[in-house]
Amino acid sequence: MTSLLGIALLTLSLLGLGGCGINNIPTLDEQVTASWSQVENQYKRRADLVPNLVSVVKGYAAHEQEVLTAVVEARAKVAQTQLPANLLSNPEAFQQFQANQQALGSALSRLLVVVERYPDLKANQNFLTLQAQLEGTENRIAVARRDYIEAVKLYNTEIRTFPGRIWKSLLYSDAELKQNFSAEPEAAQVPQVKF
Repeated sequence: MTSLLGIALLTLSLLGLGGCGINNIPTLDEQVTASWSQVENQYKRRADLVPNLVSVVKGYAAHEQEVLTAVVEARAKVAQTQLPANLLSNPEAFQQFQANQQALGSALSRLLVVVERYPDLKANQNFLTLQAQLEGTENRIAVARRDYIEAVKLYNTEIRTFPGRIWKSLLYSDAELKQNFSAEPEAAQVPQVKF
C-alpha cells in the first residue's frame, strides 16, 4: 500500500513539474536560436546580392569607384567575420557583428544615393530587379530582427523571473542572457528637411 502511495506521489510530482515551466528555458532558448538563424539567413541573402548590384552599377558609374569600393569592402568584412559559438551571449562579439552589418547597410545606402545621378542605370531592368530584391531583403532583415528581439525578450525574462530563475539555478546553470540588437546611433538623430 505504501509503495502504491509512493508511486502515485512520484507520478503527481512529475506531472506537476511538467506543468510548472521546467521546460520553458530550453524551449525559449531554441526559439532564440531559430530566430537568430533567420537573421543570419537574411543577412547572407543581402551579402549575396551585393556583387551583382555592384557589377551592374560599375558599368554605368565607373567613376564612382570610392562608393563601389566601400560596398565591396564592407561585404568582404561581413563575409570574413568569424562568428564565435557563444555569439548570442557574448556582448563584444555581438556588437562587432552588428557593427559590420551596419557598415554594409550604410555602404549600400550610399550606393543607392549615387545611383540617383544615373537615369540610364535607374531604368536598367537588371538594376531594377536587384534593387527590388535588396529592398525586399532589407524588409526581411527587419522582420527577422524583430522576431529575434521578441524571442530574446521572452528567454531573458524567463531566466530572470520566478519560477524560471529557480529552474535556471537548479537545472540550467549554463543558461546565459542573450544579446539583443540596439538602435544605430544615427537613428536617434532627427533628419533635417530642407526645402
